[in-house]
Amino acid sequence: MLDVGARAPDFLLNDHDGNEISLSDLVQNGPLILYFYPADFTPGCTKEACSIRDNHDDIKSVGLQVAGVSPQDADSHRRFREEHDLPFILLSDEEKVAVKMYDVDGPFGVGVRRATFLISQDRIIKDAMMADVRISRHEEFIKKAIILRETAGLKSD
Repeated sequence: MLDVGARAPDFLLNDHDGNEISLSDLVQNGPLILYFYPADFTPGCTKEACSIRDNHDDIKSVGLQVAGVSPQDADSHRRFREEHDLPFILLSDEEKVAVKMYDVDGPFGVGVRRATFLISQDRIIKDAMMADVRISRHEEFIKKAIILRETAGLKSD
Protein backbone atom coordinates (compact mmCIF):
# COMPACT_ATOMS: atom_id res chain seq x y z
CA MET A 1 0.00 0.00 0.00
CA LEU A 2 1.32 3.44 -0.88
CA ASP A 3 2.42 5.66 2.00
CA VAL A 4 0.87 8.90 3.17
CA GLY A 5 2.82 11.75 1.58
CA ALA A 6 3.57 9.81 -1.61
CA ARG A 7 2.46 11.12 -4.97
CA ALA A 8 -0.59 9.19 -6.15
CA PRO A 9 0.13 7.50 -9.49
CA ASP A 10 -2.01 8.66 -12.38
CA PHE A 11 -4.01 6.01 -14.21
CA LEU A 12 -6.48 5.77 -17.06
CA LEU A 13 -9.43 3.43 -16.51
CA ASN A 14 -12.93 3.02 -17.91
CA ASP A 15 -15.84 4.10 -15.75
CA HIS A 16 -19.22 2.38 -15.41
CA ASP A 17 -20.33 3.96 -18.73
CA GLY A 18 -17.17 2.94 -20.60
CA ASN A 19 -15.63 6.45 -20.57
CA GLU A 20 -11.88 6.73 -19.99
CA ILE A 21 -11.08 8.66 -16.81
CA SER A 22 -7.70 9.45 -15.28
CA LEU A 23 -6.84 10.24 -11.69
CA SER A 24 -5.93 13.75 -12.88
CA ASP A 25 -9.49 14.12 -14.25
CA LEU A 26 -10.97 12.97 -10.94
CA VAL A 27 -9.07 15.45 -8.74
CA GLN A 28 -9.80 18.48 -10.93
CA ASN A 29 -12.94 19.31 -8.93
CA GLY A 30 -11.52 18.64 -5.47
CA PRO A 31 -9.77 16.09 -3.29
CA LEU A 32 -10.69 12.47 -3.90
CA ILE A 33 -11.63 9.52 -1.75
CA LEU A 34 -10.33 6.64 -3.88
CA TYR A 35 -11.31 3.23 -2.62
CA PHE A 36 -10.36 -0.20 -3.88
CA TYR A 37 -12.69 -3.13 -3.32
CA PRO A 38 -12.68 -6.81 -4.32
CA ALA A 39 -15.92 -7.26 -6.28
CA ASP A 40 -19.36 -5.90 -7.15
CA PHE A 41 -22.38 -7.57 -5.55
CA THR A 42 -20.49 -9.35 -2.75
CA PRO A 43 -21.92 -8.79 0.74
CA GLY A 44 -18.92 -6.85 2.12
CA CYS A 45 -18.45 -4.69 -0.96
CA THR A 46 -22.16 -3.95 -1.17
CA LYS A 47 -22.17 -2.90 2.49
CA GLU A 48 -19.17 -0.64 1.90
CA ALA A 49 -20.61 0.97 -1.25
CA CYS A 50 -23.98 1.57 0.41
CA SER A 51 -22.26 3.15 3.41
CA ILE A 52 -20.48 5.57 1.09
CA ARG A 53 -23.78 6.23 -0.70
CA ASP A 54 -25.47 6.98 2.61
CA ASN A 55 -22.73 9.50 3.50
CA HIS A 56 -22.40 10.94 -0.02
CA ASP A 57 -24.25 14.20 0.68
CA ASP A 58 -21.85 14.93 3.56
CA ILE A 59 -18.88 13.93 1.40
CA LYS A 60 -19.94 16.31 -1.39
CA SER A 61 -20.81 19.12 1.05
CA VAL A 62 -17.14 19.45 2.03
CA GLY A 63 -15.89 19.33 -1.57
CA LEU A 64 -14.70 15.72 -1.67
CA GLN A 65 -15.14 13.43 -4.67
CA VAL A 66 -15.49 9.61 -4.54
CA ALA A 67 -14.41 6.87 -6.93
CA GLY A 68 -14.35 3.11 -6.40
CA VAL A 69 -12.01 0.73 -8.23
CA SER A 70 -12.34 -3.03 -8.72
CA PRO A 71 -11.52 -5.60 -11.42
CA GLN A 72 -15.08 -6.03 -12.76
CA ASP A 73 -16.04 -4.68 -16.19
CA ALA A 74 -18.10 -1.55 -16.92
CA ASP A 75 -21.32 -3.53 -17.35
CA SER A 76 -20.99 -5.07 -13.87
CA HIS A 77 -20.25 -1.64 -12.39
CA ARG A 78 -23.24 -0.08 -14.17
CA ARG A 79 -25.59 -2.80 -12.84
CA PHE A 80 -24.09 -2.49 -9.32
CA ARG A 81 -24.57 1.31 -9.36
CA GLU A 82 -28.15 1.01 -10.60
CA GLU A 83 -29.18 -1.73 -8.18
CA HIS A 84 -27.84 0.15 -5.15
CA ASP A 85 -28.42 3.74 -6.37
CA LEU A 86 -24.73 4.62 -6.05
CA PRO A 87 -24.08 8.31 -6.90
CA PHE A 88 -20.34 8.04 -7.44
CA ILE A 89 -17.99 6.75 -10.14
CA LEU A 90 -16.94 3.11 -10.33
CA LEU A 91 -13.83 2.33 -12.36
CA SER A 92 -13.00 -0.95 -14.09
CA ASP A 93 -9.49 -2.23 -13.52
CA GLU A 94 -9.77 -5.62 -15.23
CA GLU A 95 -5.99 -5.83 -15.77
CA LYS A 96 -5.36 -4.58 -12.20
CA VAL A 97 -3.16 -1.71 -13.45
CA ALA A 98 -4.21 0.79 -10.74
CA VAL A 99 -4.48 -2.02 -8.18
CA LYS A 100 -0.78 -2.77 -8.71
CA MET A 101 0.22 0.93 -8.86
CA TYR A 102 -1.37 1.48 -5.44
CA ASP A 103 0.04 -1.80 -4.10
CA VAL A 104 -3.34 -3.25 -3.12
CA ASP A 105 -3.15 -6.49 -5.10
CA GLY A 106 -4.25 -9.52 -3.13
CA PRO A 107 -1.84 -12.16 -1.79
CA PHE A 108 -0.08 -13.97 -4.63
CA GLY A 109 -1.91 -11.69 -7.09
CA VAL A 110 -5.34 -13.10 -6.19
CA GLY A 111 -8.12 -10.60 -5.53
CA VAL A 112 -7.86 -7.00 -4.38
CA ARG A 113 -7.19 -5.65 -0.91
CA ARG A 114 -9.83 -3.32 0.54
CA ALA A 115 -8.04 0.05 0.81
CA THR A 116 -9.09 3.70 0.92
CA PHE A 117 -6.99 6.74 0.04
CA LEU A 118 -7.59 10.46 0.50
CA ILE A 119 -5.85 12.22 -2.40
CA SER A 120 -5.37 15.98 -2.72
CA GLN A 121 -5.85 17.94 -5.93
CA ASP A 122 -2.07 17.92 -6.44
CA ARG A 123 -2.20 14.09 -6.24
CA ILE A 124 -0.56 13.74 -2.82
CA ILE A 125 -1.85 10.94 -0.60
CA LYS A 126 -3.03 12.75 2.53
CA ASP A 127 -4.32 9.70 4.36
CA ALA A 128 -4.71 6.00 3.68
CA MET A 129 -5.96 2.85 5.36
CA MET A 130 -6.31 -0.82 4.63
CA ALA A 131 -8.74 -3.13 6.36
CA ASP A 132 -9.69 -6.15 4.33
CA VAL A 133 -12.63 -7.41 6.38
CA ARG A 134 -13.28 -4.58 8.83
CA ILE A 135 -15.48 -2.50 6.54
CA SER A 136 -16.56 -0.18 9.36
CA ARG A 137 -12.98 1.15 9.49
CA HIS A 138 -13.41 2.50 5.95
CA GLU A 139 -16.63 4.27 6.96
CA GLU A 140 -14.83 5.77 9.97
CA PHE A 141 -11.98 6.88 7.66
CA ILE A 142 -14.43 8.71 5.37
CA LYS A 143 -16.29 10.31 8.28
CA LYS A 144 -12.94 11.52 9.65
CA ALA A 145 -12.10 13.11 6.27
CA ILE A 146 -15.47 14.89 6.28
CA ILE A 147 -15.00 16.20 9.82
CA LEU A 148 -11.45 17.39 9.13
CA ARG A 149 -12.60 19.36 6.08
CA GLU A 150 -15.59 20.81 7.98
CA THR A 151 -13.46 21.96 10.90
CA ALA A 152 -10.92 23.47 8.51
CA GLY A 153 -13.76 25.50 6.95
CA LEU A 154 -13.43 23.74 3.61
CA LYS A 155 -17.13 23.26 2.88
CA SER A 156 -18.04 23.80 -0.74
CA ASP A 157 -20.71 26.32 -1.77
